Amino acid sequence: MKIHFSEKHKIHQKEIANLIASFDDSGEAITPGIRNLIKKFDLAGQKINIKSFKVPNFVNQIAYKFFRKSKAERSFEYAQHLIANEIGTPYPIAYATNNSSLLFKDSYYVSEHLDYDLTYRELVTNTDYPDHEKILRDFTRFTFSLHEKDIEFLDHSPGNTLIQLNNGNYLFYLVDLNRMNFRKLSFEDRMRNFSRLTPKKSMVKIMANEYAKLTDEDEKIVFEDMWEFTKQFQHKFKRKKELKKKLKFWKD
Repeated sequence: MKIHFSEKHKIHQKEIANLIASFDDSGEAITPGIRNLIKKFDLAGQKINIKSFKVPNFVNQIAYKFFRKSKAERSFEYAQHLIANEIGTPYPIAYATNNSSLLFKDSYYVSEHLDYDLTYRELVTNTDYPDHEKILRDFTRFTFSLHEKDIEFLDHSPGNTLIQLNNGNYLFYLVDLNRMNFRKLSFEDRMRNFSRLTPKKSMVKIMANEYAKLTDEDEKIVFEDMWEFTKQFQHKFKRKKELKKKLKFWKD
């Protein structure tokens, strides 16, 4: 197994390597682990998270071995890029990859643990959440800052933004980082980037109103485009769920 460490954490190389090696038998699971599993560990008195990515299918085992960076490596590098651009994310500690002579196997991403008060998902499931509109508007400004810094977070979805309350202010931290682009974003790109967040029209209206304030775009156009991309995503999402149900029925 090859492990790459951040400069800040090289002093703990041996301890981190031991935690990764004992991942299956130790640590506190903090996600269900349907596809990937995240566990919490103690490192020299500090809480850290280790995310274990499942072994990919055969085609991707070849791709990750010879042609593409692993999800763990991308997560580590993208976290460094976010921090360099003053975008919140748990601090990256290390990543590890495990290969055979011909194929890529599993990989691990290690980051500092971050305590948080809620995720964006709570805003979707509970529209009476305290300070709901303020959090939503602050989140929209946070997303605008991503766009202005040429960051396209492709998994900008309800569970991937952690939110902290800090002396009356809300701080936002991105997680699940392995899918990002770094490029100039068109208006269409920006509107599409909101499509996965919520199916609720009232929330889209608030985000559109706030985003329009930050740009020279007409609020009506911002809302119409943001809502259209949201509807397109929701339609695809529902079709995918229905297809999975049908496949499960025939398997059973």
